[in-house]
Amino acid sequence: MTESSEAVRGGAGQADGSTGGSAERGDREGSGGPAAGAAGAVSAEWPDWEKRFRAARVGLPDWAEGAPERSLFVSNATGTYELYAWDRTTGEQRQVTDRPNGTTDGVLSPDGQSIWWFSDTDGDEFGIWQRQPFTGGPDEPAVRGLAASYPAGLALGLDGTAVIGRSTDEDGSVIHVVRGARAASDTGASTGTGTLAARPEAAGATDVEPGGGQGPAPVEIYRHRQSAGVGDLSHDSTLIAIEHTEHGDAMHSAIRVVRLDGTTVAELDDTKGGAEELGLAVLGFAPVSGDPRLLVGHQRSGRWEPMIWNPLTGEERALTIDLPGDVGAEWYPDGTALLVDHSYQARSELWRYDLASGELSRVETPKGTISGATARPDGSVEFLWSSAQHPPQVRSTTGRVVLEPPPLPGGLSRAPDSVPVEDAWVEGPAGPVHALVQRPAGEGPFPTVFDIHGGPTWHDSDAFAAGPAAWVDHGYAVVRVNYRGSTGYGRSWTDALKHRVGLIELEDIDAVRAWAVSSGLADPRRLVLSGGSWGGYLTLLGLGTQPDVWAVGLAAVPVADYVTAYHDEMEALKAMDRTLLGGTPEEVPERFAASSPLTYVDQVRAPVYISAGVNDPRCPIRQVENYVTRLEQRGAVHEVYRYDAGHGSLVMEERIKQVRMEIAFAERHLGRGGQPGSTADTVGPASASDGSAGSAASDPATVAGS
Repeated sequence: MTESSEAVRGGAGQADGSTGGSAERGDREGSGGPAAGAAGAVSAEWPDWEKRFRAARVGLPDWAEGAPERSLFVSNATGTYELYAWDRTTGEQRQVTDRPNGTTDGVLSPDGQSIWWFSDTDGDEFGIWQRQPFTGGPDEPAVRGLAASYPAGLALGLDGTAVIGRSTDEDGSVIHVVRGARAASDTGASTGTGTLAARPEAAGATDVEPGGGQGPAPVEIYRHRQSAGVGDLSHDSTLIAIEHTEHGDAMHSAIRVVRLDGTTVAELDDTKGGAEELGLAVLGFAPVSGDPRLLVGHQRSGRWEPMIWNPLTGEERALTIDLPGDVGAEWYPDGTALLVDHSYQARSELWRYDLASGELSRVETPKGTISGATARPDGSVEFLWSSAQHPPQVRSTTGRVVLEPPPLPGGLSRAPDSVPVEDAWVEGPAGPVHALVQRPAGEGPFPTVFDIHGGPTWHDSDAFAAGPAAWVDHGYAVVRVNYRGSTGYGRSWTDALKHRVGLIELEDIDAVRAWAVSSGLADPRRLVLSGGSWGGYLTLLGLGTQPDVWAVGLAAVPVADYVTAYHDEMEALKAMDRTLLGGTPEEVPERFAASSPLTYVDQVRAPVYISAGVNDPRCPIRQVENYVTRLEQRGAVHEVYRYDAGHGSLVMEERIKQVRMEIAFAERHLGRGGQPGSTADTVGPASASDGSAGSAASDPATVAGS
């Protein structure tokens, strides 16, 4: 099994209430839910928007190839996202982790005997892998002798071999191997069932493990200053696939296959040493003993699509998959077919590709978004599905719902529905821009929230999101824009985000804004620019570069001062920023200045609300404080909420509090005209930013209760 870490700024810790993390598969066959009790009794006074956050959810279960009846999944059943073990034979479910700020990064060993989970400190993403028996017991460090780091992928073999990717500011990317106790056996390794998601020691050296027993010590096999990570481990535990960016382009990886001692077997580099903007992605080794073939994602035809590569012979097999949009895939457990994940225009679907005949057949799923899928040994497919209107469910092609989330005490069995999305295609400066629109009841024009996604290499889709649904319930229209840089619209759309970073995305957002106003959807005096992470960055940048447009800004865990953010962020993000902007702040100072919200802070006229995690390694707190200080110095209208977590929160009550504070802030400065039945006057951008109500850090309780 493999686990990887994205070197992007995500969507503010999944603040919409969706499940997250690498082990986001989970259910109980037939019915039932996590054995741990849900968080608190249902209150009849809860509005629907709060129920959408509080209702228990489960992710898609990850299962062990050597023990398919054992699974690992994520759930918020206690009110905080944690990992759960599930024995499908007995139906027993057990909470694995229990930490104040939650846990989502976990991997089930292929033999089903143990669970690896990543232990950081209060969301700082810097820590070590812990290990716990599947049936329960004490946690222990999974690997002896490795200091804390950022995770950079993990692959586990059925013979006990472990490949651990690590990243630190001092060392860059480092990969270690711990050889399994049964490395010479014929049992092989398990790596083909994942979701569509110190210096070298002497070979054979041992170290004392936590229980006092002897075990092999980790051996370093790879080190480089540029970002790299573990892709996969072959079925027989003899080959390791590494994704790396040694050529310096952090947006387009190459693949190197090495043996367990680090010696190179083969290299696949579509960038031609950094000269071409063509990326590769490891999708998994064949799950069959003695089969070295590697499923690879490539961009040679202007989109993501799979091919099969044999690193021992160099043979490549192109796959004829005649579908528009991006295409991903994973192996069926017997290696005879591929489960194809097709993403197109903000929606997704599943197909089966037979490797012998080349036949492509549809796997029937409802219209919406498939957030993860896996083929089971019996040939059935389990998938996590939702739409903007309907909350997520873990379903199976057998026709049943694999898991119904457990009801909270008092009867909240599922999240309330929201409203469906409408598609809008708007002509932008570089071509059509796709936006997703949700409308409240009544006639427009409406106060409108432009909810900008994080990433930037991500996209909004027709998937259930509690955050936008909360705004709709309060009478706001919500518009989500898949600006240039977003995935799912072809390589040229994603790769257009270069050098004029931030400004490019805002051009597309502004085109959609103009359409929303001219179409009668949006009230031009009540426009809210909002987002988390990269969306928070675009919010602050938009408030400064488009000051006459926006009435209110809401920025969660944002990049606010790009130069300071670069110097304080994790090394993998430094590499991404060098790729996006063409160098470091010292090498291209004019580009960093042009793309930094701090450059335009004195032009901000709209009231701005900022929330930030004090332990955030992706959008660090110091650069946020620099921006806030400038707002204070000029008496600008603003409020700041700092919370004790990292890049967002996994705690439902914290998420609800933050959404409540954002809505309250918007309604204070717009009037309550957005809420059905309200008769309050509205306030436009000019009069809302006179500086009369500036505050550095308002009391969260006051904001939440207003």
